[in-house]
Amino acid sequence: MKAFAEMVAADVKPLALSEPMVKEEVDKLWDEAKIISSYYGIEVFRETDLVKTQLFPSDIAEGKEVLIFHRPDAIKAYRDLKKTIQSGQNGEEEARRFGRLLGYPPHFINELLAKNSDFRTLVDFEIQGTNIFFYYKDLDRAKDFYHQTLGLEILSDYGFAVTVKITKDAWLTLVDASVGRHKAGEPKSVALALLTNHLSEWYSYLKEKNIPIKYEYKPRENNAHDGFVAIDPEGYLLEFEMFKQHPENEKLMPLLPKYDAISGATDKWSKKEGFYGAVTWLYYEDMLGAENFYKEKIGFREIVDQGWAKVYQVSGSSYLGLVDGRRGMNTFTEKKGSSVSFIIRDLEAWYGYVQQHQPFSLHQDMYTGKEDRYKAFVGQDPGKYFLEFNRFLDHQDNKRINEIINKPD
Repeated sequence: MKAFAEMVAADVKPLALSEPMVKEEVDKLWDEAKIISSYYGIEVFRETDLVKTQLFPSDIAEGKEVLIFHRPDAIKAYRDLKKTIQSGQNGEEEARRFGRLLGYPPHFINELLAKNSDFRTLVDFEIQGTNIFFYYKDLDRAKDFYHQTLGLEILSDYGFAVTVKITKDAWLTLVDASVGRHKAGEPKSVALALLTNHLSEWYSYLKEKNIPIKYEYKPRENNAHDGFVAIDPEGYLLEFEMFKQHPENEKLMPLLPKYDAISGATDKWSKKEGFYGAVTWLYYEDMLGAENFYKEKIGFREIVDQGWAKVYQVSGSSYLGLVDGRRGMNTFTEKKGSSVSFIIRDLEAWYGYVQQHQPFSLHQDMYTGKEDRYKAFVGQDPGKYFLEFNRFLDHQDNKRINEIINKPD
């Protein structure tokens, strides 16, 4: 009770619920509960009819009482929710309202909904990695740049599409625009951040190779991150970036296993070291709509909040960043020059869920790729980015891809 009272007093939780108890148990605790609440400057209420939502099993407090530690404004919000439910309106949104009143973040609300209803997110079907698609007039030139200049391993080469490895679970596929979903002339409303501790080394190397630089490398003390932006052969922006120890990054830093506050020594650096993470930056007109979609429908966990940009973890070393199109280095555009793919272990089950519950609009139903190399279906997010959901099939061209996917950590 002291711990819950402290959390309510500290505004960590608007409401805090005790375990459901029989009346006699609450009678024994009631005086002490009032003393504790008074000490922390909050209030406590004996609830004999706890609201029933999809957040918890419907019988969790049947015939029992619950102590609700609260501030006055929060109990008013709880009673408003109770009136809404009593009027017959009691679905996912009411469960989310209750979860927010309990101080739960969206990803935990998603977990509770998945346990106690037929609600699911993409996370429930096991995300194995991300794969972003870039489209080119000259595929051979792009392939040479990413493989030879940046040193990225080629995982597969279908002829019309080449996949290169950024990290174990973050990939980039280069596509011949003459046969791809997007055209080379479409706006490139995307940026790809390559996470590295060797910013100065990469910067010097790319300058020597005469790679165009859009934003120069200007490291600053006490900044949340440092980096620079290069331009690939057909105009896609590549951000070489290092996140630093900073209040903004406190959730992110433990997830970066190769993080080092000091860049590696120049004489020891090699491009073969590669990168330890990748962030795909997408640009939106309606940031709130995009945030809610990725947190509540797709189920990603927010780990960085830059105000006008948010970062979500997709898998071990792959991240998705949402950017306000009025503030970022790209702007929002109706058409896009790229697509984002998520590699899913239980693709068929996720497809079935999407068909039944329609968390987003389907752009293309499930299909099998050329020569039975992969299965996929395509949806659209609120910013009109195509989201492709994939599973690679057992094919000779996928030998290296499946080897990486199925290798234990």
